[in-house]
Amino acid sequence: MNTPGLNEGTVDQLRRDLLAGAGHSQTGHKVIQAWELSAVERLLLADGSTVVCKIAAAPFTGEAAVLRALSELGAAVPVLHGYAMRHQALGMLMDDLGDPLRPPTAAEAAAAAAWVHALPRLSTLPTFDQAALACLPEQALDALAALRQQARFLDAAPVEDLLKELAKVASRRADGAERPPFGLCHGEFHPTSLHVSRTGCRLVDWAKAFTGPGLLDLATWFGTRTPVEPGRLAQLICAYIGAGGHPDAAADRGGLPAAQWALGWHRVWAAWWFLTTAAAGHHRPDTDPRHCQIVLRQLVGAAQLFGLPCRPPPAVNH
Repeated sequence: MNTPGLNEGTVDQLRRDLLAGAGHSQTGHKVIQAWELSAVERLLLADGSTVVCKIAAAPFTGEAAVLRALSELGAAVPVLHGYAMRHQALGMLMDDLGDPLRPPTAAEAAAAAAWVHALPRLSTLPTFDQAALACLPEQALDALAALRQQARFLDAAPVEDLLKELAKVASRRADGAERPPFGLCHGEFHPTSLHVSRTGCRLVDWAKAFTGPGLLDLATWFGTRTPVEPGRLAQLICAYIGAGGHPDAAADRGGLPAAQWALGWHRVWAAWWFLTTAAAGHHRPDTDPRHCQIVLRQLVGAAQLFGLPCRPPPAVNH
């Protein structure tokens, strides 16, 4: 497992620690996914069984605690066999769920979101309530200023301009954030995070879990790489309510329809995340040009959804 954001020596040591702690010996491995800050691989064990090993660098080192808490609540998540920390990196051994049978359906997504949002809140998670959402554009501006002091993101004037415009309307648009559903959110509620097997659906990848508006999870389902489609999210919200989600999910908030509100704030949150994690040193400087374009795309989408005039972002393929 060789990922740019992780020290290979730390990764190897974590893997050895985890296997020793579980009493296993490894005979082989297969990389499932790898990117800058985390990687996942299937370990082949001497007894013929397999487990999944996930290694993650900061800021994704809180997932083990979330999985432990959710397992105690009986939630449909992977079983955690062991975990270890070393040099600000988290290693976890989990059940191997196998390859998914197929992509999840919208109905399965709606049902999964409904049970997640019905779980008790976890006190250790960050909270994005009305006040916190309203602060995101200003916090993103602070992160951009910090990056510029590091001679990074120097060509991000359009990003700065959009954040200033969003900051002017953030307080008004954040209104209603704490209207139900509000509580535990998955944070990366993508089709790739809902694993469909013969034994049912399980939610994986809890590293970005938070307490906040459940509508942000539903907005996350569609990603941020394609043009916004509030109509599709409105359909998912209806399915979510039908699956037992809170009926207030369809209510207007911040002067906007629920779907438009959720898509707008999800894009602000995504831009904030990229800027703050970069400023904290979690992304290499050579990723800045790509991340700057991603941030700009999110902010243009948010501005359009919040009713602000803006130009379309340059075409990028990320």
